[in-house]
Amino acid sequence: MGDHSIPEENGGDPSSSTALDIYPLSCYYFGSRDSVSLNTETRADRLLRLTANYDAVGMRSCVAAVIVVELFKHPHLLLLQVQNSIYRLPGGRVRQDTDCLKRKLASKLSAGEDGRGPDWEVGECLGMWWRPDFESVLYPYLPPNIKWPKECTKLYLVKLPPSRRFIVPKNSRLLAIPLCQLHENDETYGPIISGVPQLLSKYSFNMVEP
Repeated sequence: MGDHSIPEENGGDPSSSTALDIYPLSCYYFGSRDSVSLNTETRADRLLRLTANYDAVGMRSCVAAVIVVELFKHPHLLLLQVQNSIYRLPGGRVRQDTDCLKRKLASKLSAGEDGRGPDWEVGECLGMWWRPDFESVLYPYLPPNIKWPKECTKLYLVKLPPSRRFIVPKNSRLLAIPLCQLHENDETYGPIISGVPQLLSKYSFNMVEP
């Protein structure tokens, strides 16, 4: 009979994984501010804009924040929902990854605090997604035949303090979605968001009581 025990180097012990402290959703305040204008350009106009930007500055670099909270004793991911249908990780286009991500989070999630809120703690890069050309899908690796990719998106773990104010535009919503609902749910959330549970699988969640 074969030996199906977990290899000793893995310990077989969930406590040996990296612990991530997460706090209840009820610890955080959620408010709103004035709506922001949404991008209404056509597909053709977007392609022209991306091509012009690439010719001017090269590959487009984006960052996205992976922010986890506890709700009903389960880990939930914070997502922005735009137009009641589009789900996004907080972030955007940047030039320098971590510092720009902090500024993106401040502008998208905490505008109105006048800088009084705690600084955003940007942790490790969890993964990278590549777009070989402007109209292709994103890949979680750079295809070997692609020498000049058009876009790279890096996902960073962002650790929350025990309390914080989240302020988002009125025409967006900040939602807490359970990881089990996101897992392999590409049709609803897209490949990047639905892949986040796998990126977080190396962590054990320490749900901190307030």
